[in-house]
Amino acid sequence: MRMKKIVFDIETKNIFSEVGSTNPADLDLSLIAIYDYEKDEYSSYLEDELSKLWPILEKADMLIGFNSDHFDIPLLNKYYPGDLTKIKSLDLLKETRDSIGKRFKLDNFAKTTLGKGKIGNGLEALVWWKNGDVEKVRKYCIEDVRITKDLYEYALKNKHLKCFDGVGNIEVKLDTSSWEEKENTVLTHTLPF
Repeated sequence: MRMKKIVFDIETKNIFSEVGSTNPADLDLSLIAIYDYEKDEYSSYLEDELSKLWPILEKADMLIGFNSDHFDIPLLNKYYPGDLTKIKSLDLLKETRDSIGKRFKLDNFAKTTLGKGKIGNGLEALVWWKNGDVEKVRKYCIEDVRITKDLYEYALKNKHLKCFDGVGNIEVKLDTSSWEEKENTVLTHTLPF
């Protein structure tokens, strides 16, 4: 049986300096975008649409993101009535940092590994949100999910990602052997089944 995987990314309505904290849970979600492997489709949800997202996440065997363990999951968890940390998580930033001892941005991996960069950055997305351009935020967030998905699949196939370390392109070796192993999880569901 295939793993039910969700690739996801979050954009926020504010930044740390505005909330006077470095805790992601103190920020406010503007939008979350996902790629659902089971349905082979991208979708996105505003804060008032999260109730539609929970049943999708609850069926997932694994959540895949970039800086998701430190940022996205803690932020999203404040909205979720259960505990999303009970779902297996694969954070590509954590995996690459554990391999080489340094943090590199998603855009760096995208340009070097995939040959294409991001279409914006988080601060631009915040400005778009504050200017009411929700569709631009949605497009940007979905594109970040697409890049994360492509990097995940590249790493699974090639056992490495590439990045520019300031001097030249390097290969970041990754042990992907357990990435697609199912874990038994007990999740607090939001809906009665």
